[in-house]
Amino acid sequence: MAKSKAPPKPTAAELDLLRVIWPLGRATVKQVHEAVQKERPDMAQATVLRLMQIMHGKGLLVRDESQRSHVYAPAQAQDSLRTNLLKDLIHKAFSGSGKELVMAALRGHVTEKERKEIERFLHREDKR
Repeated sequence: MAKSKAPPKPTAAELDLLRVIWPLGRATVKQVHEAVQKERPDMAQATVLRLMQIMHGKGLLVRDESQRSHVYAPAQAQDSLRTNLLKDLIHKAFSGSGKELVMAALRGHVTEKERKEIERFLHREDKR
């Protein structure tokens, strides 16, 4: 039986760009560059173009070449990519234990407000 190909994993820079592209949905390089400018005014359009071309080559973006300006879109939904990255992190860093991941997160990466929100969520789930 053939092993299914693992989805591509974005670099930190690619993930930053995906965070801009997901809300846009489908966008040209120019549109993505304009959105990136709000957070990174130093990033050149040529840099965005090159990064998007690399991401397309890796399978992180799909590209519609039917127009003069190519239109790019994420190849994977945000939730799907997050789930895959999280599974990989749990497997590699926490020996497959979701509980260990949660415990590590709760030990210093969660604000008091977030902790209360988590408690409300857990209590709601207990009642189901």
